Amino acid sequence: MTVIKRKTRRFIPENFSITTWEAIAPFFDELIKKTLDTEEALRGWLKDRSELESIISEDAGWRYIRMTCDTTNEEHNQHYMQFVTEIQPKIAPISNDLNKKAVACDFLKALEKEEGYDIMIRGMRKALEIYRDENVPLQTKLQQEAQKFGQISGAMSIDHEGKELTMQQAGVLLQSTDRKLREEIYNKISNRRLEDKGTLDELYNSLIKLRDEVGRNADFENYRDYKFTSMGRFDYTPQDCFDFHESVATEVAPILNQLAEERKKSLSLDNLKPWDKSVDAEGKSPLKPFSTGEELLEKSIECFDRIDPFLGQCLSIMKEMGHLDLESRKGKAPGGYNYPLSEIGVPFIFMNATSTLRDLVTLMHEGGHAVHSFLTKDLELVDFKHTPSEVAELASMSMELISMDQWDLFFENEDDLKRAKKEHLEQIIETLPWVATIDKFQHWVYENPNHSIADRTTAWNEILDTFSDSITDWEGLQTNKDYMWQKQLHLFEVPFYYIEYGMAQLGAIAVWKNYKEDKQKGLEGYMNALKLGYKRSIPEVYAAANIKFDFSKAYIKELIGFVKMELGKL
Repeated sequence: MTVIKRKTRRFIPENFSITTWEAIAPFFDELIKKTLDTEEALRGWLKDRSELESIISEDAGWRYIRMTCDTTNEEHNQHYMQFVTEIQPKIAPISNDLNKKAVACDFLKALEKEEGYDIMIRGMRKALEIYRDENVPLQTKLQQEAQKFGQISGAMSIDHEGKELTMQQAGVLLQSTDRKLREEIYNKISNRRLEDKGTLDELYNSLIKLRDEVGRNADFENYRDYKFTSMGRFDYTPQDCFDFHESVATEVAPILNQLAEERKKSLSLDNLKPWDKSVDAEGKSPLKPFSTGEELLEKSIECFDRIDPFLGQCLSIMKEMGHLDLESRKGKAPGGYNYPLSEIGVPFIFMNATSTLRDLVTLMHEGGHAVHSFLTKDLELVDFKHTPSEVAELASMSMELISMDQWDLFFENEDDLKRAKKEHLEQIIETLPWVATIDKFQHWVYENPNHSIADRTTAWNEILDTFSDSITDWEGLQTNKDYMWQKQLHLFEVPFYYIEYGMAQLGAIAVWKNYKEDKQKGLEGYMNALKLGYKRSIPEVYAAANIKFDFSKAYIKELIGFVKMELGKL
């Protein structure tokens, strides 16, 4: 199997590795001093800058990966924090100076006419507008604070029958057909989470205060408006997000009542409780698509290979290079991610697999991100590879759906296969309202930064109720409901990064619809869109996949109608 090696460097010595800021600083100084007296000089300078940024980004990536793989390892934590506190803060001001140098260059206008450069330069100009020296230490503080969420969550576990289980491992038992066991596990998980509710409330308050200060320093009315600009949201506005919320509340949320009513009836329950939401609706034992991380990976490689040999090769290369850590264990940070490694171009997949359908879907999802990294790894500049989340999540969520035709690899039994597909499609219907819930909550939080914890609880419940079914019985469980938001990593670590999942979910349904109609053409459109990286606007990337970037009620109704039709076939 191929092991990919990074390209030969043109600006930084081959044997250079990052140890301290002092080791990197001379390369930045060289870029600052370089004369840009021709268009060719400017192009070469941008390539040199891109190379340096790739090396730094990849070094930061490995520090983060090692830290999340073992949050108890003090050396890994310190190595990561050294980057956050000693290196990253010094990069921000000098990057701002480099942006100024580029924008002041007479030859930039010529490049601005070229595909990709126009998008990059647009971002550069916007970054200059919002940069403030006083925000550099605040950003460092924010990263330090946000890291605490992973440490607090990673330390959570419960005891069951004399065994210590991670929260992910415990969550699997919520699929048990034994209702008493489900209730017991639900309460153990909830009670363990609630032990840290005060700590997490304080942490969130601290993050909100710091973020609000960052936004106001940059002359924005609130952090939300600052964040939209800093995330490069050129193609939509907060109002588009509100339109998305409204469309989902009207066209998708009502379906949750139908699904909950059907579940309650199928399970012959008088009251549908939160611990009844993960068990099979017909009371069957939980699906178990694999037993070990190794089996999950091998079957996923074959699954990708069947769709297109290139896709299978992407995962095989990652396996060969040790760029995967799949199984759940104590001390590992929660969640899952695909971390792009900018210089070598081969990303790293991290997740907390146990043995569930959700884990299978997670690897399909992160595998979609990985394919995206492979398809963009040879683009000329690092900026072209770093796609906005609305495009990145299109890659991952589309792969979840495209891969479904190959899930017989995980489910030999036809009934189990149908169940898996049905569960996943219902999950998609449930995902859109949850995305709207988290996003609307964030808008409220940062529009009202001085709120009290009681205000926050009231707002959370009002928003949650807008996008939830009214069948589930929460009697006696109000505190659990009040604090459901605390399990959402994005609120703590990557604020405002969540609406993208909703937008991309709609795009993914459209990609899947194309794929169902014509596999070759559908897959071609998907790959063509991903190959663009961030050389086109978001609507143009979606158009390359032959889909729309649209949040209207009519479009959402059409796509959800297609999902319901596919569900009907099962």
